[in-house]
Amino acid sequence: MAQVKVLLIEDNQDLSRNIGEYIESQGAVVDFAHTGELGVQLALEQFYDCVVLDVMLPKMDGLAVCKLLRTEANRHIPIIMLTARDTLDDKLSGFSLGVDDYLTKPFALEELWVRCNALARRHLLNSEHTLRLGEGDKALSLNNQTQHIERAGSPLTLQPIPFKILRLLMEHHPRALSRSELCDRIWGDEPTDSDALRSHIYQLRKAIDKPFPSPIIKTIHGIGFALDIEG
Repeated sequence: MAQVKVLLIEDNQDLSRNIGEYIESQGAVVDFAHTGELGVQLALEQFYDCVVLDVMLPKMDGLAVCKLLRTEANRHIPIIMLTARDTLDDKLSGFSLGVDDYLTKPFALEELWVRCNALARRHLLNSEHTLRLGEGDKALSLNNQTQHIERAGSPLTLQPIPFKILRLLMEHHPRALSRSELCDRIWGDEPTDSDALRSHIYQLRKAIDKPFPSPIIKTIHGIGFALDIEG
């Protein structure tokens, strides 16, 4: 299973370092943002299993960040809010904007990690079992549980890695995924041959595109890969 990937949006450098070191010691991958603006940019451009978000940020505070992510993101990103504000009204304000969990300062690093990991896993379990995109010749469906795939009603067979690539492309459609992002989501920190992704993309195209008149696996030069499917 790929590592849990966390985005930490916190302007306190010491606290940020302490949280990051502890979460990384638990085997997770952590990216850091010290402003709300950078946090929004990273969260929308990259894939994260969980965002740990401080309320008190300069210029754009955590509530504004959460509101933007809920408006702009093409998927639900689990968010844990860190705050010194512990009144019910403060928490209700956050929940009304889409915060998934709250942790008030001061807190134990162990508790933050347990909540973060649980939220990431729960979101994965609650995801739709079947992903569906497109119509007609480009109608594509993928069942996460049974790993059954169909294009235009015809069942297809994929090996595990091409299956993961297709699932990631469907989950993030219409956004393109970079080569580095795909490698990170599939292999994590495990070393892999530089041509491995290219080989698996070839196998995916062979199964998904070759039997059909219109290809749907699209290479976007300088960026990565996306699905050429409307809707």
